[in-house]
Amino acid sequence: MTTHCTSTSERQRAVKAALGQLPFDLLLTNAALIDMATGEIRHADVGIVGSLIASVHPCRTMTDALLTQDLAGAYLSPGLIDTHVHVESSHLPPERYAEIVVAQGTTTIFWDPHELANVLGVAGVRYAVDASRGLPLRVICAAPSSVPSTPGLEMSGADFGGQEMETMLAWPEVGGVAEVMDMHGVLNGSDRMLEILDAGLNSGKLIEGHARGLSGAQLQAYLAAGVTSDHELTSGADALEKLRAGLTLEIRGSHPYLLPEIVTALKTLPHLSSQVTVCTDDVPPDMLLEKGGIVALLNMLIEQGLPATDVLRMATLNAAIRLQRNDLGLIAAGRIADLVVFDSLESLCARQVYVAGKLIAQDGKMLAPLNANPNVAAPRNTLQLQPLVADDFILKIPAIHHGKATLRHIKGARFTQWGETTAEVRNGNVQIPDGFSLIWVQHRHGRHQATPQLALLEGWGELRGAIATSYSHDSHNLVVLGRDPADMAQAANALIATGGGMALSQNGKILAQVAMPIAGMLSDLPATELAQQFRNLRDMSAQIADWEPPYRVFKAIEGTCLACNAGPHLTDLGLTDGTTRQIVDPLIACWETPA
Repeated sequence: MTTHCTSTSERQRAVKAALGQLPFDLLLTNAALIDMATGEIRHADVGIVGSLIASVHPCRTMTDALLTQDLAGAYLSPGLIDTHVHVESSHLPPERYAEIVVAQGTTTIFWDPHELANVLGVAGVRYAVDASRGLPLRVICAAPSSVPSTPGLEMSGADFGGQEMETMLAWPEVGGVAEVMDMHGVLNGSDRMLEILDAGLNSGKLIEGHARGLSGAQLQAYLAAGVTSDHELTSGADALEKLRAGLTLEIRGSHPYLLPEIVTALKTLPHLSSQVTVCTDDVPPDMLLEKGGIVALLNMLIEQGLPATDVLRMATLNAAIRLQRNDLGLIAAGRIADLVVFDSLESLCARQVYVAGKLIAQDGKMLAPLNANPNVAAPRNTLQLQPLVADDFILKIPAIHHGKATLRHIKGARFTQWGETTAEVRNGNVQIPDGFSLIWVQHRHGRHQATPQLALLEGWGELRGAIATSYSHDSHNLVVLGRDPADMAQAANALIATGGGMALSQNGKILAQVAMPIAGMLSDLPATELAQQFRNLRDMSAQIADWEPPYRVFKAIEGTCLACNAGPHLTDLGLTDGTTRQIVDPLIACWETPA
């Protein structure tokens, strides 16, 4: 994926137009061109032929063009590039997602569809590729390496190894291996990870990283395996260590509370490295519409004191270098004419967006709606579960009838720790202690018939109802949090009935629900309607949970079962330890007491 496929005739027309022998198809005049190579802002005209920039020249020195547009001194930037994104987190199919981000100035994304892959296997990646075809958003896909993210601790809808990676990496639309989340497998040389890394290295394509918590010798070993980027930055010091180690940084917008520290760290360096890029990772639909994708992150970085020219270079030239796309990221002859016009560099807001030389969006709106590829069937009916009853949501200790049990439990919201507590047992059922809630997980892909898994949860408060989701990184099994079994069953059944999504229940009523029937994670709704429903669901969730930013937040529901991270997590196979890579029996001891 290093070049854009342009015809010889188009390129030859561009050569002749640059020499003044043919008119430009489009001439943009009086631009304040942001030169990503030099950091200058200089006045220039840009001549375009077909999809290519044919010439960048002094103002008014060449005027022969079929169409001329005067930018009247507005800033002209290359199209923005998102170096790591899970489109599925927007809960929109590709054409609806593209309508939003292209109008904001994003013209290229590197999409890791590992959420779809964890439900559908290779067919999920194929859907991502095919459904993105023909869009004005340039979609480069990554071959998911994390299916599942933690083999042995969870089961998703498929298992990827070397053979699956070789298949996907052979597709021209795939630009590399997606984030390698199985850090334990890499550092310990598991056969599966050796196959995946070998496939990536042999392909000559990129290998994305997920180096959360790695430092020192472990970080060096992770790079030695062939990984070349990381977006899992946890602090300013972490960012500097990884940059010094040689990783390309992908500063992400989904963790804004880290940006001040990361920016402060970058400012201590003698110069801005070309290995600093930006990504969104995960953005829900309402925030994508209201605040934006990459452009929102760029504005936050500008607010933190980075020059706009540096911030834009992270999202253009630096990103193009990272993605090995020598035809993107710079306003220069011979490159693709993906361009964004900004009125101001103090707060970036796209006025016009050109994709491959065509004006696609104006003032934040697409000039024409995008349609789904009629030859691509969206995958549905992926929740292979029967309706549940309240008894399915009761934590039981079969060994005793009346008594007490000491149980291991999950403590914390994002950075989890082990805890122990002693609870009352009545009629074999655990009485949830004060201050605790329950987490419940059920395999939903039909690959095994394991019973639902339950564990006590501390650090989320006493939930006043239930929150259910079929979108749960990364295996996307059905997850329910709550205290009352009836509420939990009702929320779960609401999702089973609609093919997936998210739901809130309380006192026998569904407070809010967003149906996501495509793979249990994408919606059929128009983007504005989906955003409204999602915003309402998030707002209503405050009636069930007492949120405490930055960790105990609504977004944490989607990542609470991420078994590849350190500490305890509940999966469809049981209570797991991400540090030791073991499944742990939650029961420490139990004893009968008089009723």
